[in-house]
Amino acid sequence: MRTVRKGLIISLIAAALIVTALAALFYLKIIKINIFSANKYPVKGVDVSSYQGKIDWETLSSGLDFAFIKATEGSGYVDERFGYNYEQARRTDLRVGAYHFFSFDSSGKTQAENFIKNVENYDKMLPPVVDVEFYGEYRKSPKPPEEVVNELKTLLDTLEEHYGKKPIIYATGSAYSLYIAENFDEYDLWIRDVYFTPDKDWTFWQYSDTARLDGYIGEEKHIDLDVFNGGREEFEEY
Repeated sequence: MRTVRKGLIISLIAAALIVTALAALFYLKIIKINIFSANKYPVKGVDVSSYQGKIDWETLSSGLDFAFIKATEGSGYVDERFGYNYEQARRTDLRVGAYHFFSFDSSGKTQAENFIKNVENYDKMLPPVVDVEFYGEYRKSPKPPEEVVNELKTLLDTLEEHYGKKPIIYATGSAYSLYIAENFDEYDLWIRDVYFTPDKDWTFWQYSDTARLDGYIGEEKHIDLDVFNGGREEFEEY
């Protein structure tokens, strides 16, 4: 009887250690359970910025279907690698789009002007993207919706008028809840969730921020991976 009890205690301790180890790996972003859900979507892509440094687009594009490239931020910043990336990526078979990082500190009108000035429109271009997420002081003290929504709407309307395509909104979960959910449900959503499968109606999903692929050399060793919510025929028509 003592042997059985001792064996049971050892088994319980071992199980507890395994659970603790798995929890630690999950917390450290080593294990991410959403990878299994993401694998069922056949249309895959990346999003990049100057952090990935010099990109060999022929190499990076292997096995991918699309790429979103950071173009601008706020009313005056242009990503230093955008011109090169936008030109070279379009020479591959990738569908290519550009994104703008939304600033809480400048008007939607001047932000739209910055993007339009720097991002050439072309036939197969994916819709422009506006990236809405908290940064700096706004992580702890977000601006209230009444100070953000109108400027964001101005930016989106101006981009749609210029490019003839309704923009996509990229958002983290917290930014989505505060600004997007109740105000912009008519826009396609590109959601970031690097742990779980999104519970929102999404068109693109950024499911990993810790991937490594061949084809780039930059200060950032990792690259973001994304999927499209649909099959290849749907993507071609998008």
